Amino acid sequence: MQVTETLNSGLKREIKVTVPAKDMEERLMQRLTNAKDKVRINGFRPGKVPLPHLRKMYGKSFMAEVVNEILSNSTRDILSERGEKAAMQPEVVMTEDEKEAEKILAGGADFEFSLNYEVLPPIEIKDVSDIKVTRQVYDVPTEEVEEQVKRVTDSMRPYEEKKGKAEEGDRVTIDYVGKIDGEAFAGGAGNDQPLVLGSKEFIPGFEDQLIGVKAGDERQITVTFSENYNAANLAGKEATFDVTVKEVAKPGEMEVTDETAKALGIESLERLREIVRGQIESQFGQMTRQKVKRELLDALDASYSFEAPSKLVEAEFSNIWNQVNRDLQAAGQTFADEDTTEEEARAEYMRLAERRVRLGLVLAEIGEKAGVQVSEEEMQRGLFEFVRRFPGDQQQQVFEFYRNNPQQLATIRAPIFEEKVVDHLLGQISVADKKVTKEELMADDTEETAKKPAKKAAKKTAKAEDAEKGEAAASADDKAEEPKKKAAPKKKAAAKDAE
Repeated sequence: MQVTETLNSGLKREIKVTVPAKDMEERLMQRLTNAKDKVRINGFRPGKVPLPHLRKMYGKSFMAEVVNEILSNSTRDILSERGEKAAMQPEVVMTEDEKEAEKILAGGADFEFSLNYEVLPPIEIKDVSDIKVTRQVYDVPTEEVEEQVKRVTDSMRPYEEKKGKAEEGDRVTIDYVGKIDGEAFAGGAGNDQPLVLGSKEFIPGFEDQLIGVKAGDERQITVTFSENYNAANLAGKEATFDVTVKEVAKPGEMEVTDETAKALGIESLERLREIVRGQIESQFGQMTRQKVKRELLDALDASYSFEAPSKLVEAEFSNIWNQVNRDLQAAGQTFADEDTTEEEARAEYMRLAERRVRLGLVLAEIGEKAGVQVSEEEMQRGLFEFVRRFPGDQQQQVFEFYRNNPQQLATIRAPIFEEKVVDHLLGQISVADKKVTKEELMADDTEETAKKPAKKAAKKTAKAEDAEKGEAAASADDKAEEPKKKAAPKKKAAAKDAE
């Protein structure tokens, strides 16, 4: 086998491989000899089939196996001998001439092919001890815990039917049908839906327009969905709801006690408080984690500047661009609606793709040098958490998919590995805690977000400075714990889910 480098430019490589016809012939004859004692052909005793006859019958198919074996083994061997790591699976280029291909399969021509690939760039790990980040910490006050406990236990509050008009704090039971431009939309209807006025459970403006209704009233309510509503096809749209009031009830007195907690399946009121505090602190802790991680990644991005493999960047850009266009289409918008152009958006998202790839390579190198490993237990836990995001009837299918396609487990491993590398780095840099208010912690990096094109329709993508290939593993928008919401008109999920 003759191996010749025909291109070495930046990260790009092209290798020409020639396997002489006589070598191909030797490999073929070896296969035919091995098969001689195994094949059964009418008219010949076992092991007595002449090689010429065997070649006539199976020569082309065996030679095709030889070709596939060479392609499979040579790629790995050539990269190993050259001490290179390909950024993606090398592209194999062979002759497209049918006559030439027939000659190769017949053993009458050299087998030539080329490998085109990009190598991973060498990355020199830099000292991170001078990196400083601020960890925003929100201390959840007792009042907030008690408020949430009250919301949870309000589901146990008794209500008594009342005559007359509904006031704030009353519970109305309604049927409703939501429409946009006169057409009902999916998820916009409900029957016998209880709603406590003032709970802010439905989208802004909905509950206010029910103040003063009586049982039996019919009312049309007009509201506008927020620009970042969780259903992209409704975001920013004006909708009307035809509402029928079936009952108005006033709240009764309720004291929150251990018995109230037990009615919810929890042993005591104190334990309920602990659970609620844990939920709230966990959610704010995730926000804290994401902001610290983003600061760290920004610092790494500023420290490393190298050419990223173009194929990886193109693949990452394709993922981003497809998502952007899906979001725009779902919202019925164009780039012009987002005060940008397709050209400007492409340029911005290409920069984001390059950042993701570059940081992904840096984190991978740091993790490898630090000996970061993902255990089997962590993989199983990660898979379980991933599967939980799917509806119950789909979870078994997802498990089966990963069991039958173990190579796909890399998508589960990658974010776990990334978070462990981030933990490793956080132990080496300077992290200063800073007490902040809830509003400060929850505030988006609006200045940074404003720089992103199509930021409304593709909010999740545009804000994803922490996306895969270096930044995606724990996007706050992808929390497995986030409750499923109706498309409309609900704004929040059940009160038991901490804000």
